[in-house]
Amino acid sequence: MQNQWKDKNVLILGITGFVGSWLAETLLSEKFGSKVFGLVRRQSVPSRKNISHIAHKISIQSGDLNDMSSIVDVLKKNQIDVVFHLAAQSYVTRSFESPTDTYYTNVIGTANVLEAARHYDRLEKIHFAGSSEEYGLAIKDDAHYKELLKSGVVVSPPPMADENGKVISELPIKETNYLRPLSPYAVSKVAGDYMCFCHHKAYGIPVVRTRAFNHEGPRRGEEFVTSVIAKQVAEGKKYGKKVLTIGNQDPIRDYSDVRDIIVGYMLAVESGKAGEVYNLCSGKGWRIGDVVQMAIKMAGLEGKMVVEVDRSRFRKAEVEMLIGDFSKAKKELGWEPEIPFEQTIRDQIQSWEKHV
Repeated sequence: MQNQWKDKNVLILGITGFVGSWLAETLLSEKFGSKVFGLVRRQSVPSRKNISHIAHKISIQSGDLNDMSSIVDVLKKNQIDVVFHLAAQSYVTRSFESPTDTYYTNVIGTANVLEAARHYDRLEKIHFAGSSEEYGLAIKDDAHYKELLKSGVVVSPPPMADENGKVISELPIKETNYLRPLSPYAVSKVAGDYMCFCHHKAYGIPVVRTRAFNHEGPRRGEEFVTSVIAKQVAEGKKYGKKVLTIGNQDPIRDYSDVRDIIVGYMLAVESGKAGEVYNLCSGKGWRIGDVVQMAIKMAGLEGKMVVEVDRSRFRKAEVEMLIGDFSKAKKELGWEPEIPFEQTIRDQIQSWEKHV
């Protein structure tokens, strides 16, 4: 694997973010030895804390996803071989607050990346980071579907049924599942996903798509649920904080470690077929409330920290359950998750202990 990355010119869009920083660190390591470039918007007070430890190894390029010509300039000037498109407004809750901004950043930004690729003829591959949120409402079984209909929920398109008229379970989620996005963020990712497919078919752009399910680890933004949990647990360990405040504890999510996910991204570039899409996930579901209890127990705070639910943190439309199937990625890319979720949470708590 590593020989394919040696001295490659790799452009990471979203390099200052959570996933981008881990990807940059990996590509810059002795094992891979890539030349890493990062597209960063001009800002009066730049925020680059996630890459501060490796900034001296990265060639920072000024540009903007809203300015297609600036992306073309960066591609041509640096003879870029591979592009990882990770840049996005990625916080679901914020997308409900500012849907237009989310659409503009994620949809128009992706269109500009793809159009820039049309004006540059030496790209080996573009990777588009999609999301499990694109799947949205997945039907567990016949009873679940009937319950949704009874409560007035519109399920479009409706699920498939067997010869007896019983709904066929849509779990675990495969790449062929229907997409029923339930947030502006999810809609923006569906649009970007389909634009990538269209540009491959229409223009031959060598783009490969992934749909990563929830991925966590140190450096995760504090607004995301595992960091909300890990930060408060760290405060409990360090300062005796007694109350952990959380939103909806019922949703079930499929969690992987960010360090596994970036390996999946790299393998998608190496071995993935242009135009195809690959799920990256663990295949296991965790109820958020159970993650809270695991973290409290892990920190030795059982009986010392209580959980308080804040309903103001509930989303306007919640995805009940996301559990993925990574068999396609395993078969075609040789990828599967290796880091246990328990280790991920432990690492997050320890990271937050250094920063709270």
